[in-house]
Amino acid sequence: MILSMTGYASHELNTQYGVLMIELRSVNHRYLELQLKLDDHLRVFETSVREQMQAKLGRGKVDCRIHLKQENLTTQFAAINHQAIQQIAESLQAASQYFDAVQPVDVLEILRIPGVTQSAKADHDVLETTIKSTLSDVLDALIHARQREGEKLKDVILARLSEINALVIQVKPMLPVLIQTYQDKLTHKLKEALVGDDERVRQEIVLYAQRIDVDEELSRLDAHVHEVSHILAKGGAVGKKLDFLMQEMNREANTLGAKSVAIETTQISMQLKVLIEQMREQIQNIE
Repeated sequence: MILSMTGYASHELNTQYGVLMIELRSVNHRYLELQLKLDDHLRVFETSVREQMQAKLGRGKVDCRIHLKQENLTTQFAAINHQAIQQIAESLQAASQYFDAVQPVDVLEILRIPGVTQSAKADHDVLETTIKSTLSDVLDALIHARQREGEKLKDVILARLSEINALVIQVKPMLPVLIQTYQDKLTHKLKEALVGDDERVRQEIVLYAQRIDVDEELSRLDAHVHEVSHILAKGGAVGKKLDFLMQEMNREANTLGAKSVAIETTQISMQLKVLIEQMREQIQNIE
């Protein structure tokens, strides 16, 4: 299967330590580049997260964000610091003697004071296992997203290949007629310039015919078309192979244009280069 390097996946999981959120964004890149953004208290897991991602991904620039939301742990897992509560109570009692009327104490406000409650300490091994398991699911989702995008890219490239193949089929029967027409014009001009020297005229025509012969270029272009189709059918990490073939196909299209002796073949050469460039743009996103 063909994989794009563009994709997105995320997941949120309620854990005993809070809501764990993992988000992955991927774009095209020459190699695999990982950019990790973990909460400060999760940085201890950065090495294992990086190794897990490297084991599943081939190429692409991947942004990974891992966040553990612990805002709502107070009422569920927080333990009261009785010493801090006692100190606050004594302070309130001492302060109340200076005022005629004192409002009732809001217990929830007291609990929000730093140091009054102590959140349950996360178990390192349990949290690491949870992060690994969740990350594995998100990586699978990212890979599936990249597969779906890769199939779309494959369809676009195959459509362009079909157009290229049609142009090659179109130009092949045209060449003998176009070349013969041009040679007749050239022969007439040479005979006028080289009066009586038929052998010299013949030699010039043969040399020129060799220079404008594009049969070899068309054969290589046809071979490249079939090779690209074969690679797409085989699948896997084929981006670099396809990029190389685009360079080769563009070289043949340029040669066809350089050797062109008629407006028809020049136009076909331009069409070929446009189609090849369109494929190359899509291939930049393939792993």
